[in-house]
Amino acid sequence: MILDGAAEIIRREGMAQISLERIGQSAGVSKSLVYTYFDSLNQLLKELLDRELKSLRRQQFEAAEQAETFEELIRKVTHVYLTNIEERGLLIERLQAEPSVSDMHDPTDYGRSTAVDYLGDIVAQHFDLPVEVARAATDISFGLPAAAGQYLLRGPLEREQVEELTVAMIMGSIAMARTDYLTRKQKLKR
Repeated sequence: MILDGAAEIIRREGMAQISLERIGQSAGVSKSLVYTYFDSLNQLLKELLDRELKSLRRQQFEAAEQAETFEELIRKVTHVYLTNIEERGLLIERLQAEPSVSDMHDPTDYGRSTAVDYLGDIVAQHFDLPVEVARAATDISFGLPAAAGQYLLRGPLEREQVEELTVAMIMGSIAMARTDYLTRKQKLKR
């Protein structure tokens, strides 16, 4: 309740007016109860950001587990990410803009190495790529949804259009890693 109260204030008004007292009022609890759970405003805000990013990663993992094809995997994970940005992106953006709360640049940084390993192994198997190349391509491709999320918050296109474009760009970049990158790195055959 306390974290939800803080999230509502931040989404509605931004970070400037937030205090533990206002959060307590928003959550319908006393300021002293807020202090029972959180030593400081900074601790509460870090906990809120952590909750938001863990929730996003959990939703993406669940979506990935339901996919039956590689394209469906990319589509489902991208859909979850962009829907989350559309619904909660302003909250995450405001929390991450506060230096005392976050040292992360974008939501894709959270739990990134685990996600890269998971998806990179799938890319390696699906595209018959060396694991290190697949993981590098996967890691680099994480920048596309982050950029798409930023565009979605400020751009003129609907989420569905941004999602389609992002999926096409991810699919194309990984496919090209197989057909172009590895081909160009092969020894000349004379």
